[in-house]
Amino acid sequence: MTLALDPAAQDLLFREAHTANTFTDEPVSEEQVQAIYDLVKYAPTAFNQSPLRIVLVRSAEARERLVSHMAEGNQPKTATAPLVAILAADNEFHEELPALFPHAPQIKDIFFSERGAREQAAAFNASLQAGYFIVGVRAAGLAAGPMTGFDPAGVQKEFLDDNHTPLMVINIGKPGEDAWKPRSPRLDYNQVVTTV
Repeated sequence: MTLALDPAAQDLLFREAHTANTFTDEPVSEEQVQAIYDLVKYAPTAFNQSPLRIVLVRSAEARERLVSHMAEGNQPKTATAPLVAILAADNEFHEELPALFPHAPQIKDIFFSERGAREQAAAFNASLQAGYFIVGVRAAGLAAGPMTGFDPAGVQKEFLDDNHTPLMVINIGKPGEDAWKPRSPRLDYNQVVTTV
């Protein structure tokens, strides 16, 4: 059986996707980021929750503050990428549910009245959305360098508030010289899938 998606698109989105480590200095425009979001916002989440929040780090001052919270090996990449995005989970996402899930607005209070339940749901669904966002970056012809090597408490204090949990930092742009490390192995189908 073949996939419905064109083979070139399969390659662009998946087979040729790598974490980028270097970028050109070509800027990433607001219009490009909006086009990425306007595509990936349609991807599914539980109860149509949309807890992902994105902070675009564009100013030199904000970049310097962010770099100080990155792991040492991630600092040069974050300092030089054309655009850096902080992806976070909004733990108060449930306030939007009456508009996002209008046929059952009571879901907001039935499932998400407790902070712990919201945090768990926000982390899962925002991470799912972060994956969609990375694929969207690829669909825009850009490269993504997602990283979890940073001080979450420091990034939260500098750029977010107590209701937002940072998930990852993503460098975005056109891939630069020697942007890719060699492809690492992947598990085969029969190593992952079990039929019962």
